[in-house]
Amino acid sequence: MTVELSAVDQHRWRDPTLSARERAQALVDELTLEEKVAQLGSVWLTESADAFAPRLSDDLADAVIDPFALGLGQLTRVFGTAPISLRDGVTKLRALQRKVTENQRLGIPALVHEECLTGLAAYGATAFPAPLAWAATFDDELVREMARAIGDDMRAIGVHQGLAPVLDVVRDYRWGRVEETLGEDPYLVGQLGAAYVAGLESAGIIATLKHFAGYAASRGARNHGPVSMGPREFADTVLPPFEMALRQGGARSVMTSYTDVDGIPSTGNRVLLDGILRTEWGFDGTVVADYWAIPFLVSMHRVAADAAEAGALALRAGVDVELPSTVAFAALPRLVREGIVDESDIDRAAVRHLRHKIEAGLLDEESAVPPAAEDVDLDSERNRALSARIAEESIVLLEDDGILPLTVDSRVALIGPAAAEYRSLLGCYAFPNHVLTKYPGHDPGITIPTIEAALRTEPGVGELRFVRGCEILDDAEEIATAVKAARESDVAVVVVGDVAGLFGAGTSGEGCDAPDLRLPGRQHDLVLAVLATGVPTVLVVVSGRPYALGEYGAARAIVQAFFPGADGAGAIAGILSGRVAPSGRLPVQIPRSPSASTTYLEPPLGRHNAGITVADPTPLYPFGYGLTRGRVEYESIDVPAALRTDGAAEVVVAVRNTGASAVEVVQLYASYPSGPVVRPEAQLVGFARIRIPAGARRTVRFTLEAARLAATGLDGRLSVDPGTVVLAAGPSAADRECAVSVRLTGPRHLVLARAGRTAWDVDHGEDEE
Repeated sequence: MTVELSAVDQHRWRDPTLSARERAQALVDELTLEEKVAQLGSVWLTESADAFAPRLSDDLADAVIDPFALGLGQLTRVFGTAPISLRDGVTKLRALQRKVTENQRLGIPALVHEECLTGLAAYGATAFPAPLAWAATFDDELVREMARAIGDDMRAIGVHQGLAPVLDVVRDYRWGRVEETLGEDPYLVGQLGAAYVAGLESAGIIATLKHFAGYAASRGARNHGPVSMGPREFADTVLPPFEMALRQGGARSVMTSYTDVDGIPSTGNRVLLDGILRTEWGFDGTVVADYWAIPFLVSMHRVAADAAEAGALALRAGVDVELPSTVAFAALPRLVREGIVDESDIDRAAVRHLRHKIEAGLLDEESAVPPAAEDVDLDSERNRALSARIAEESIVLLEDDGILPLTVDSRVALIGPAAAEYRSLLGCYAFPNHVLTKYPGHDPGITIPTIEAALRTEPGVGELRFVRGCEILDDAEEIATAVKAARESDVAVVVVGDVAGLFGAGTSGEGCDAPDLRLPGRQHDLVLAVLATGVPTVLVVVSGRPYALGEYGAARAIVQAFFPGADGAGAIAGILSGRVAPSGRLPVQIPRSPSASTTYLEPPLGRHNAGITVADPTPLYPFGYGLTRGRVEYESIDVPAALRTDGAAEVVVAVRNTGASAVEVVQLYASYPSGPVVRPEAQLVGFARIRIPAGARRTVRFTLEAARLAATGLDGRLSVDPGTVVLAAGPSAADRECAVSVRLTGPRHLVLARAGRTAWDVDHGEDEE
């Protein structure tokens, strides 16, 4: 008797009752060697890859294979490479997915990935504030909400993976990609990064952590520069944000870094990828190579003789997918037959990647692209409202002697190139800066008011006269005209800063590393010339990195904005008019001198030591700093006298506002009078953004796990050691107003996983006056 098998029986991988991993393994069992390798590759259908990523050398480019021969792992940036309409992009994606499935024996669609660092990087999509602006909000819930909105848009048009967030911890402000980071503190980076990941993943998008690891710590702050860093600093500063985002946010993918650390390229570092990431942390998602990072093992790092050897090295190290196009992995079938590569390594990578396809529904849905994808509004009211909220919360008021808000009866000289340049509001990975600069004269696709336009329509701002004064990208200037305009006005508002671009096409962004921290072009001279007039001056800096502002002491007010996005102009205008209450805090220090570029995470020897050196690294404005309308006083900090090395304690901070209603970011820091290894003089271990009405008193309760105080010891193991820790609360790293010593009791406690979020609750009831 003949028994007819069902489709499920014939193909076990189609059985929806099995787990995604079981289905992926069953599918891999049915694929040929060549088909499995095809699932580890990708294709980027563009003739201008060099405009968006580091250049692949011509001899290696010749190794790129026909991507559609036996199936495909990923489609690279279908929407994010050229200014095409959403309808045309969806049509293109549908055609590509048909081509992929028709050329694969089992009809397996490709995953689709896009950049989403400042929102989906596609024509007509909202350009959100840059990550450094998110960090300035100290508002993890708002970041999560933004990421969910970005993820919803991506999923609705047939995208499955997003190449964000960047979890590199800033080590030198001259580095061009500071704008892409969440600042200079590992805890802040980890918490906001985990929030972004949680939002993106909740929409069904695979979040991709980058760049793993050490990319921002390059020698001389040079893009792709080598990293010279000891293992303890690497473990305690570079790695924690990635671990937090994996454990707390649930990220399913990690991207390797271009750099090498102590002579070992990240893309070929088995200890990093297979040892730390997978064995120690238990990560079971995919590791994807940054664009061309595998062939760069040949051309840049010279640790492989050819593309085939590079592919074998990366695969053995733990890389699962080659991006943006298949080059080095193309040789894997041959290397298996020659006994150089173990097929089990290919199987393991294929299972990981196919699991993502199954989780995305690609093996169960009739169409790989949602039916109504072309009708999605990528610049919706929801997006713009979130963009505006983040922009408003991110603006940092550094100085104000009472000149703000501007008054309606004042004549205002608006001076500076950033005031009339909408690109100065956007990060390097925002579509208008990332792609449209290759299409001169093309419209931005979305509405992006300039600061000049926003101020002209802002209620409460008087007569406005605009003069550029100089340019950002070159030395052209009309400083004399600007000085004349200032002298003929009641107040001058000088708007200076950056314009983001790629590989030298801007003053901030990938490959736009700075020689020092002086404002680009002639902007420094412009600011000094206006200040010299004696006219009351408000300085507004719109930038992707902190610049040295120590010579501008004559400014009556200083406002810092870190690429606040498409709605940033309105947020800045609102701060100047008084419509928006300032609430942003610095995620990076503001240096005093152009030569100072060290972050706040310095041990005692990294601070100013008079009599030892004349070089003073003390910042002009410290990490965590920002003015509010209120006058918030830190009254007390209460914590048990002892905390076990394997325990947790409640830390209660009381604050009172004796001024106008305000938003305060209560910050909790830890420092160590003594210990087995050198520690930073102070390091953030908790924060809470709260609103305090005028005259009100609030208590903030932090739940602090002792594991949050762990450090890598002399033996290279992460531990909490008995001794003393000083916990202090205040409005910045330099102003820790309330402090208390706590004994860490019990034996040395080895920590297997870094502490999760320092939970906090706010008592919103008013205490006694």
